[in-house]
Amino acid sequence: MKTNHQRHHKSLAALLLIGALASACAAPPPSAAPAQPAAPAAGETFTVGMVIVGPMNDKGWNEAHVEGTKYVMQKMPNVKFEYVDKVNPGDRPNVKGSQVADELIAKGAKVVIFNSDDFKDDALETAKKHPNIVVIHASGDYAWQEGKNYKGQPNLGNLMSKMEPGWMIAGCASALGSENGKIGTVGPLINEETRRYASAAYLGAKYCWENYKKRDPKELQFKITWIGFWFNIPGVTLDPTKVADDFYNGGFDVVMSAIDTPEVAVQGKKAAEAGKPVKYHHYDYKGGCELAPDICLGVHYYNWGPGYLKIIQEAMAGSYKSMWTWAEADWKDLNNPDSSAFGYIKGKALGAENEKFLDEFIKGLGDGSIDLWKGPLNFQDGSVFLKDGERATDQQIWYLPQLLEGMEGPSQ
Repeated sequence: MKTNHQRHHKSLAALLLIGALASACAAPPPSAAPAQPAAPAAGETFTVGMVIVGPMNDKGWNEAHVEGTKYVMQKMPNVKFEYVDKVNPGDRPNVKGSQVADELIAKGAKVVIFNSDDFKDDALETAKKHPNIVVIHASGDYAWQEGKNYKGQPNLGNLMSKMEPGWMIAGCASALGSENGKIGTVGPLINEETRRYASAAYLGAKYCWENYKKRDPKELQFKITWIGFWFNIPGVTLDPTKVADDFYNGGFDVVMSAIDTPEVAVQGKKAAEAGKPVKYHHYDYKGGCELAPDICLGVHYYNWGPGYLKIIQEAMAGSYKSMWTWAEADWKDLNNPDSSAFGYIKGKALGAENEKFLDEFIKGLGDGSIDLWKGPLNFQDGSVFLKDGERATDQQIWYLPQLLEGMEGPSQ
């Protein structure tokens, strides 16, 4: 993760699952040879190292990555993962991700995966230092030829789910589940990724508030409070427990989580037990509704397994080439573990009538009849993002510089 708060605002986060389907990719220059790690002999174990930013069992972003590695090992029994978690300034203040990678490579890792946007420079450093090791950065854009920060490093690739539609679904479910139109979000740090995710959630909430609940958009209050990191670091971030409580105690009847850890669910359960009519929406991890099932509206979760499987197969065969992958959902089977980059599980609190509306919304996103990245849209400061009828490009979405008009909370 970032070494200081200022760097947080300059990085591209996560918040973030990856499937094998990609909406766009960048091939390496013709002169760049693919990395060629030594293929294992028959019966030999192929070791993959993973540098994990938070705790492996966080019921969020990091645990979802670990679940993805289990998928790979089920498909490829000769693959073994070595993990180092809690690689962040709070837990390991003087340890760089690249140092951890060096140790994993010394233990025999032929592929190294960095699982946070904050590791983007560590991933690049590792790839340059170890040209025969395949280095994968979950999120980031250094392998995107059409992106702003292309580096052309032949053994470095990026892998990220196109989770923006998942956030639109989450926003829709939150609006459908709200009675008073006050939706709060506990957000991590501010950067391009978290801005586009929060904005996608707002677009989904606004659409469903107007079109399904038939309510005035002026009644919708969509507020985000950023804690400053992906999870709580005492003395560095805002306390997500307090931020969640502030929403629940301040009249927000739905609170969305955009952080790695489950404080929104935990505090929501306490608020409900105290008699407050509240609900929550989880993020990242498939089992998110299990934390407080009676008040859970749903969870949009990452499916990293298929994307990791494809990369490791190519690395073992010596055929991996640098690629930027923004992996799509399988709209025909959203929760297919073998094909969809993200999934969505409806919660008990959504209710049967709202479930029908949400199904209609999901179908519209999948077949393109609902296109929310289309103008007219303004930024939070009132400047034009998209003119009437204009459709956002991948670059405009990925590098979103501000929140959208109508949202509460800072953009920088």
